[in-house]
Amino acid sequence: MNSKHFYSSALTLLLCISALSGCTSTATTDPGDPHEAANRKVYAFNDSLDKNIMTPIAEKYVSATPEPVRNSVTNFFSNVSYLNTIVNDLFQGKIRYFAKDSGRFVVNSTVGLGGLFDPATSLGLPQRNEDLGQTFGVWGAGEGAYLTLPLLGPSSYRDLPAPLMGMALNPLTYLAPVISVPLGAVNAINTRANLLDASRFRDQAALDPYTFVREAWRQQRIYEIYDGNPPGDGFDDFIDDSGDAALLRVY
Repeated sequence: MNSKHFYSSALTLLLCISALSGCTSTATTDPGDPHEAANRKVYAFNDSLDKNIMTPIAEKYVSATPEPVRNSVTNFFSNVSYLNTIVNDLFQGKIRYFAKDSGRFVVNSTVGLGGLFDPATSLGLPQRNEDLGQTFGVWGAGEGAYLTLPLLGPSSYRDLPAPLMGMALNPLTYLAPVISVPLGAVNAINTRANLLDASRFRDQAALDPYTFVREAWRQQRIYEIYDGNPPGDGFDDFIDDSGDAALLRVY
C-alpha cells in the first residue's frame, strides 16, 4: 500500500467520523463503556505520555529522516507483522484472501527486499488488516465493554487477546532483546510520526477527544469486521481502505 494513500485515507476516516458525530461530543455515560471513569484516566495517562514524549521524538524523527526512508521503515514493519493477517484469514474461512495475502507476503519479502518496498500493491495485492478481534467478530462475538489500555489505546473485551496473537506471529518477537527492543522502539516512533497530522486534526476537531476516539474506533472495527461492507449504516460509502485502524492508536 502506498503510504501517502494510507495516511490520506486515515485522515479521511477522521473527517468522516467528525461529520457523523458533528465533532461536538461531550462526556456521556455510554452503556457500552461501563468502565468510562477508569478508561478516561488511562486515556489521560496515554495522552500525557504521547504529548510529552512520543510526539516530540516523532517530530524530530520526521525532521531528520527523509520520507522515502520512513516509507521503507513502514513497509518493513507492516510486512514482518503480516503473518497475523494471513492466519486470521484462514481462521475466518477467507480462502481467497488467504491466498492473496500469502502472495503479498512472499512478493514483498523477496522482490521487496525483506519488505522494505511494496511491489505487491502494484501487482494487485493490496495491504489488508485482519486480527483476532476481527476473527471473534466474524464468529459472532459481541464487542463487550469498551476499554482503553495503557500504551495500546482503544480496545474491548473481544479485542483483548488480539495483541498477544499479533506478537506471537511476529518473527521479531523471537529475536534477542538486544535486537528486538531497538526495533520495537523504531517501529513505535515511525508509527507515531506517520500519524502526526491525524492527531493534530483530532485535537482540533473534537471537544471531547476521548468520546471522539471511542466512537471512531468502534465504527472502524465494524468496518473491518465486515470487510468494508457493514450492514445498513453506509459507513463504507465514506472510506475505501480497511487499514486505518492504526490511526486510532493515537491516544
